Amino acid sequence: MDFEVRADRRPQGPKKLSRERETYLLLVDQGTTHLDACRIVGINDRTGRRWRNGRQASGKNKAAPPLVATGPWRYTEDPEPATAPEDDAPSRYLCEADRIHIADRLREKASVRTIAAELGRSPSTISREIRRNRTVLPSGQWYYRPHAAHRRAIRRRPRPKVGKIGQNPELRDFVQHHLALRWSPEQICHVLRRRFPDRPEMHVVHETIYQALYVQGRGELKRELTRALRTGRAVRQPHRHSARRRKRFPHPMVMISERPAEAADRAVPGHWEGDLIVGSSSRSAIATLVERSTRYLMLVHLPNGHGAAAVRKALVDTVQTLPPHLKRSLTWDQGPEMAAHHAFSVATDVPVYFCDPASPWQRGSNENTNGLLRQYFPKGSSLSGHTRDHLDAVAAELNSRPRKTLGWETPAERLSKLLATTRQ
Repeated sequence: MDFEVRADRRPQGPKKLSRERETYLLLVDQGTTHLDACRIVGINDRTGRRWRNGRQASGKNKAAPPLVATGPWRYTEDPEPATAPEDDAPSRYLCEADRIHIADRLREKASVRTIAAELGRSPSTISREIRRNRTVLPSGQWYYRPHAAHRRAIRRRPRPKVGKIGQNPELRDFVQHHLALRWSPEQICHVLRRRFPDRPEMHVVHETIYQALYVQGRGELKRELTRALRTGRAVRQPHRHSARRRKRFPHPMVMISERPAEAADRAVPGHWEGDLIVGSSSRSAIATLVERSTRYLMLVHLPNGHGAAAVRKALVDTVQTLPPHLKRSLTWDQGPEMAAHHAFSVATDVPVYFCDPASPWQRGSNENTNGLLRQYFPKGSSLSGHTRDHLDAVAAELNSRPRKTLGWETPAERLSKLLATTRQ
């Protein structure tokens, strides 16, 4: 380390040597010997020992505690000892005695797994301790100093910690400036790596920026900068995990994985897919039913809203008009309109199978048909003005349209052939 020794060697008093004290303690913490650290900063070895070990009261001189690090680069006098009482430390933390044992066994060339077994710890705990707290020399060699390692661990233990952006004013100003220019956090992170390739202290991931914006109590970035994000949210919206969803319906759902194989290969008619197409502001809706093997469409009128009770009643009335061999199953997504699926199955004897979350392709025929219906019912329009007769006319028009997937037959023709075959 390059350190310019002060030219004025007259006594300066303890407060005047703050730069020397910081550098001396940093050198010792990095593994430099006591005498070499004193020589580099230009102090007497007795002064260095007094800084490191403290001193007892003597005559007019008061007792002074040892100097300990309170951060990665700043050192001040701390009246508390550098090590916490071992009885108060949680058992999941390594104590100073554990670190002394690690140092002794490393000198004896013991393996990490052997040391871990002797201390009753996981091998990864010992490996991580050595990697984090060892002293690395400029030559690349390293050794493990237990007392210095323990001081480093004690310094890192307090929570909450200042984030990387809060520690580096240059990085904070760069991030704030580009957020104000409406750059996304991911764009900022990649530009930082390209502009400062050899300065890892200027590298962050986008999650670090999001936490600096949203985590309360840090204050690393100005909260008003959230307005410049794409979403403009002042509060972070948590991600929902499908595996952690709360129970949605009073009766358990039967998932699509349990649906009969005959429904999957479209060989047998009578398996339907259903969904809602919703109007503006979700105030109106139309239920759609598509038969999987013929792509035959039925539109269900919902004049009384699209709540669970209204949808159940409308579906029951529609399905009961079908012949028995066309009432085999119904596949739906996990929308709240199917909360009464058990009552529907009891009334119609048609089991309901539910798709996996965020998997619309599991109802591919229905999704495709809903796209065709948007020619008649555009998005953003109200659907409450369409009568049952109009819905029947739209369904008949689509059912008479030839389909490539049916060999250019119409859904109505394919359904008529299946019905004729069934009667024979």
